[in-house]
Amino acid sequence: MSAAPAPRSSDGSPDATAGTARGLRGLSTELTARVPQLLEALRSVGSGLELHATLNRICTTAAELTNARYVGLGVAAEDEEGLADFVYYGMDEDTAQRIGRLPDGQSGLLGALIHDPNPVRLTNLADDARACGLPEHHPPMRSFLGVPIRVQGSIFGNLYLAEKRDGDPFTDYDLHLVRVLAAEAGIAIGNARLYEAAQQRERWIDGSVAVTTALLAGDDAEDALQVVAEQARRLARAAAGIVMLPAVEGGLEIVAVSSAQPSKALGVVVPPESPVVAELLDGKPVFVEDAATEPRMITDLARGYGPIMMLPLQSDGRLLGALVLPRAEDGRPFTGTERVLAAQFASQAALALMVAETRRDRERLAVFEDRDRIARDLHDLVIQRLFSTGMMLESAQRRSALPEVREGVGRVVDELDVTIQEIRTAVFALQPGSEEPPSGLRTRILREINMAAVPLGFKPGHRFVGPVDTAVGELTCKNLIAALREALSNAFRHSGASRIDVTVDATARLPDGRQGVRLTVADDGVGIPERGRRSGLRNLARRAESLGGDSSYGPGIGEGGAGTTVTWQAPY
Repeated sequence: MSAAPAPRSSDGSPDATAGTARGLRGLSTELTARVPQLLEALRSVGSGLELHATLNRICTTAAELTNARYVGLGVAAEDEEGLADFVYYGMDEDTAQRIGRLPDGQSGLLGALIHDPNPVRLTNLADDARACGLPEHHPPMRSFLGVPIRVQGSIFGNLYLAEKRDGDPFTDYDLHLVRVLAAEAGIAIGNARLYEAAQQRERWIDGSVAVTTALLAGDDAEDALQVVAEQARRLARAAAGIVMLPAVEGGLEIVAVSSAQPSKALGVVVPPESPVVAELLDGKPVFVEDAATEPRMITDLARGYGPIMMLPLQSDGRLLGALVLPRAEDGRPFTGTERVLAAQFASQAALALMVAETRRDRERLAVFEDRDRIARDLHDLVIQRLFSTGMMLESAQRRSALPEVREGVGRVVDELDVTIQEIRTAVFALQPGSEEPPSGLRTRILREINMAAVPLGFKPGHRFVGPVDTAVGELTCKNLIAALREALSNAFRHSGASRIDVTVDATARLPDGRQGVRLTVADDGVGIPERGRRSGLRNLARRAESLGGDSSYGPGIGEGGAGTTVTWQAPY
């Protein structure tokens, strides 16, 4: 049976209109035949709300519809310069690892499609002048189809298909199918992005509530700052969370660090000469795309990090500190939404810090007023009565005829004199003007012990071993004093102890063989309950680990090992 003659026009030439109509009818027939497959594909694409899972489904569906061997979905960066993400289908993990870095869309055909988002269909990639070749270890690709994906009128990215399994080039049918899929993908991606944004905002709000609760719960200030660092790191998906407060000598001091590995940054002061510190102290946020190449980063603390977000902690025009959130070297940059949410979190944390500080100031004022009253009572009543008692005893001593009585009364008078001197020392320690710490480590430790004696109701014992004042460096000294204060505070609040011994050994050997200083605070209290809080002990451990040391606890000095012994040690 012979084929029907081709339609002709009135002049005898082939009828182009009739050919076009026949082509459209053929296209319509092909699309109609694949409608069930297309509908199932569209249903699959819109079946979830998690963004990355949605992108994976789009790639898989595009491959199934067109019989493509490889499919990629490039997500355009917010600044429309390159790709922020790239999801692929058809390439195994070993091949992807050998290729190395995924396409960034900065050049070549993929970059051209970002700036000119129109469909592109090629029989051979090598024939296009915009193609810059495939990287080493990349599987061969000839046929290519690229279609833009629009979300709410804006370009979200492009869908790339390559190498049909039958070896043929992509057809008009494939182009129309992928266009329909791209339209549905835009709706699905838009819904997923809205859902993800809502979830992200909810997480940041919950984090802000957790920080506010911790700061206003009356817990230790260092513990509350650690909560800020931990929550910010988790919410920003950063490699670390760092809180910095203004240092006495200028610049910013790192007071809280949250990271997967123990950090040695705790207590380090970033000088005011650092450009980023100057900007933060002016209340300006600092965003760094790559810490390794950023000229403003003059500190070694940035080594090993990539994108960094540094936000001032300020409220009502007052700068309280800074929040630093770095990502790993290969981490993706922070998006505009993440920057806004992190800035709002920092503002909320600063407000909570300010409220908590105000409340602590009120509590401190009440303590000072109470201490001032106690000091007056000790000075005006107790010392005067002891002094009068001593004078009466001296008078009785002179009138006594028995030598043993005079000797005994003399010893009592001497004891009264010592007691009066100790009470006067306590009165001096109770005065607000004695808050300035002396310079020597030994003197600072004695000051902490004398200060703790007031709420405890007794004075802890103390012992020094080795060159305490000369061997221990300032950073270790500062952290040791904070550890002593924490240990004494825990003993007062939780142990119910009647005896506390403090030992500072500057000749200690650390587990790694280095010489350092060891602080031991032992009591005869109730010990640490199995399910009790451990925030104070965690603070001690963090301080020690940041210096390359460690902290531990064990039985106390009470009968049968009752109580607790806290050991804190670090290199000089």
